[in-house]
Amino acid sequence: MDAFTKPEVSGAIVVLDPHTGRILAMSGGYSYDDSEFNRATQAFRQPGSAFKPFIYLSALEKNYLPTTLIRDAPIVIDQGPGLPKWKPSNYSNKFYGPTTLRTGIEKSRNLMTARLALELGMETIQEISQRFKIYEEMPKLLSMSFGAGETTLLKLVNAYAMILNGGKEIQPTLIDRIQDRRGNTIYLFDKRNCLECQPSNGWTNQLPPKNFDNKKTVTDKASAYQMTSILKGVIDRGTGIKLKKLNLNLAGKTGTTNDNTNAWFIGFSPDIVVGVYVGYDVPRPLGKKETGSSAAVPIFEEFFSNFSKGRPDIPFRRPDGIRMIPVNVKDGTRANQITQDVIQEAFKQGQLPQKYISRNNDKSLINNSGNLELGIY
Repeated sequence: MDAFTKPEVSGAIVVLDPHTGRILAMSGGYSYDDSEFNRATQAFRQPGSAFKPFIYLSALEKNYLPTTLIRDAPIVIDQGPGLPKWKPSNYSNKFYGPTTLRTGIEKSRNLMTARLALELGMETIQEISQRFKIYEEMPKLLSMSFGAGETTLLKLVNAYAMILNGGKEIQPTLIDRIQDRRGNTIYLFDKRNCLECQPSNGWTNQLPPKNFDNKKTVTDKASAYQMTSILKGVIDRGTGIKLKKLNLNLAGKTGTTNDNTNAWFIGFSPDIVVGVYVGYDVPRPLGKKETGSSAAVPIFEEFFSNFSKGRPDIPFRRPDGIRMIPVNVKDGTRANQITQDVIQEAFKQGQLPQKYISRNNDKSLINNSGNLELGIY
């Protein structure tokens, strides 16, 4: 390898089984000979918008609807004495008014995310980030809702896997079992007992064994499915729309940090999660418009276009209690006829499409402790 063939930009990819936690594939860089640094497990980077689904998932857990309206408008944050006021903005530098929670994720709206995080409270955001093992201890700062904390690609892929699998806690692993030279198992990752297995009597005429699922629950199945449905919308209408041409059941989320320093895409089909990270080893801007959509999504696309060959394209598994109701994607109201603006939205038992403005949507100047200070900005 010479200076003319070695790429300046580094990156990583992780492929994970969401049901078992098995790492099916992992590449931590361009060349192990050139650098032993594993960017999938050792590069702690800001995930940017790739963290947003967990804020919105926290809202879904609290019975917010995918159609809940949140105000997309200017907001000013008082960061404390001696510090300048912070005015976050959307990537487009535009404002869109009351917008559904779903669209907030599909279009990766920063101002909606800030308002939602303030309404939920940063303690709630901290708790879900730790529950999904993204951060060990997240500071309770509003900037963290934009993915300002550092984590690894593997941690983030594992967190998305726990959304996909219906809210079951998993642990990434590269090793299933270790045996000694006599065939005795000295390490077993899956420690569940198969009470119905009787290999000493042979397997003839035995029914398939049913293993007891003792995985811890990190979120409810219904909320997890609603988020999966929303993330599918990222591919259908949002920042991951480049992948729509694959014509597969895919979901995912892009991530881009300030100055386009890090680019991410975490995507999945019903039985596999794939995460891509792109960035320099010594963080610096990737270049103008080098976002998760432009830098990370094409890598995911190339992987999945090859991976999907010869494999059936199955829909995401919908849990009991979820009703699919046609709604207008723009305002979340129930649709009486099918048009291009109508989608099938996932509602939990007892939920119906309705308009709902978040309590604090008209409060736009917030101090750093999370207290409302002034009214409409």
